[in-house]
Amino acid sequence: MLLEHIHHPADVRALDADELDELAADVRRNVIEAVARVGGHLGSNLGAVELTISLHRSFDSPQDLLLWDTGHQAYVHKMLTGRTGQFETLRQDGGLAGYPQRVESVHDVIENSHASTALSWAYGIAEGQRFLPAGERRGVVAVVGDGALTGGMAYEALNNIGHDQTPMTIVLNDNGRSYAETVSRLSSQVSRMRMDPRYRTWRSRADHFVERIPLIHRLTGASLRGLKHAVADAPALQAFVEALGVRYLGPVNGHDVGAMDAAFASAERFDGPILVHVLTEKGKGYEPAETDPEKRLHDTSAFDPATGEATKSKQRSWTAAFSDALSDLCDEIPEIVALTAAMPGSTGLLPIAERHPDRVIDVGIAEQHAVTSAAGLAYAGRIPVVAIYSPFFPRAFDQANLDVGLHDEHVVFAFDRAGITGPDGPSAHGVLDLGLSLRIPNMTVLAPSSDLEVAALLRTAVEDVHGPVSLRFSRGACPTGDQVGTGLDARLVREGSDVVIVAVGDRLGPAVTAARTLAVDGIDAAVWDVRCVRPLDPALVAAAAAAPLVVTVENGYVAGGAGAHVADAILDHAGLASAPPVLRLGVPDAYVAHGSPDRLLADLGLDADGIAAAVGKAVTDLA
Repeated sequence: MLLEHIHHPADVRALDADELDELAADVRRNVIEAVARVGGHLGSNLGAVELTISLHRSFDSPQDLLLWDTGHQAYVHKMLTGRTGQFETLRQDGGLAGYPQRVESVHDVIENSHASTALSWAYGIAEGQRFLPAGERRGVVAVVGDGALTGGMAYEALNNIGHDQTPMTIVLNDNGRSYAETVSRLSSQVSRMRMDPRYRTWRSRADHFVERIPLIHRLTGASLRGLKHAVADAPALQAFVEALGVRYLGPVNGHDVGAMDAAFASAERFDGPILVHVLTEKGKGYEPAETDPEKRLHDTSAFDPATGEATKSKQRSWTAAFSDALSDLCDEIPEIVALTAAMPGSTGLLPIAERHPDRVIDVGIAEQHAVTSAAGLAYAGRIPVVAIYSPFFPRAFDQANLDVGLHDEHVVFAFDRAGITGPDGPSAHGVLDLGLSLRIPNMTVLAPSSDLEVAALLRTAVEDVHGPVSLRFSRGACPTGDQVGTGLDARLVREGSDVVIVAVGDRLGPAVTAARTLAVDGIDAAVWDVRCVRPLDPALVAAAAAAPLVVTVENGYVAGGAGAHVADAILDHAGLASAPPVLRLGVPDAYVAHGSPDRLLADLGLDADGIAAAVGKAVTDLA
């Protein structure tokens, strides 16, 4: 296999045309095999194979800096920079990260998984190098997807790049899967471009895609028009970026290495910022990904490479529990409208769109816009539910605080992937939402512990709460509940006299198991399911204030989180002289690496054994 002999980008530059085809085939096979074993980002990497090969032929990494927006399209980059042999450890404990990681390679620069950031990184790096002698400056290449151009930060960066004539190459990897609206009228070049065979091929493919997937049209009509005119609008894109001062080159066939080599050679000769528009097909070369109607197997769990189907049956997930509950509420309450930032499937909104196609809004990768739009919807009498991954909520905190909170608008935030999420690493853990939600003074903060609680608390959030409200739930299998609380009340799950354990959300199950373990050692632990972190149930606060010891457990940053909020409430209730000690368990102030969620939670002492050990030690220390 030719890929086995690629240890450095220089090895790629030494290959002839036939060998490049062989290398592309080897890379695709390795990507499919690796992701099939452990899950990960498939479609985006398959679509970027030839593009990445050409980038490493045309630029001299690491002397030239390759900046990958989001980083989930960097598997091929990792293979071409000497890490093929590590792919059997991809996204595993102590293994290869799913995103670029500086400790892995000098070829990696940006580590986070958030979109629309690479252009700002590129601007800062290139501007910073103006202070260096010309011979010491490094080339700067930012690879962004068309989806990144639905995020406002990308346009802010383009404005500065063009204004300051910052020297860099911007590669727009346009796979037609996340789209911005048309940015200007089409120029006279459109008619000439429509005669180009490449345009007719891509336009036919787009039309065929649209005909097969009417749901996408219902979800994002404007974005769909972007797909149908992806190539026809190239002159409009050229007019837009050149109006900002950025030279445009393209479109270029992103699966033709020779064509891209020539384009990048031209770009390098230009003294200033230039955007190379590359057309690729997400999932290229793997039929299950090419035909996946929603996201071309953008990300996936382990699967059978022969069929693309998941290899293991899944328990009902937290997302599914939320999706079912919201679907039922939408049937009953016509004012509900759901919003997503380019993730209708991943956040469980597709079933709602099937039943209520006019009540799901996809704003693209624009979390800030989604939140302020939700404030406007609430003002107009709707009940907006913003379904967003917890790790992406910090991007829109200012809008949640000042547009939603300050105006006391009834917006429901549904934070998916809250807590330690596992294989995608530090930027994908949802550890900030509790602390941030508690910084918004009038936000009701809910934390369901089971599928029944998801439904109950979501209904409460929609029907009974005024002002902003958040509801957080984890990734993976959702516990099946047999009891459910009422309204915003906490629920006493287990009685005990030696210690009160206050469990937040998905930590209820481990807390109950820990209490049983402690009972064997003669420690009688009460366990409360907090359900509503703010406002706290007065009965919970009173019971905790009367206990000899209180232990809070949460799946999020412990500093400024739910435990701190509970401790303050106990102190206010009991007074300084009478308040019991409060031990707060949660995620420490650290960037937690990737790995299996169970192992990471165990390492953090947030599984049943860790909770039992911490409580046992605290009881002993107090004796």
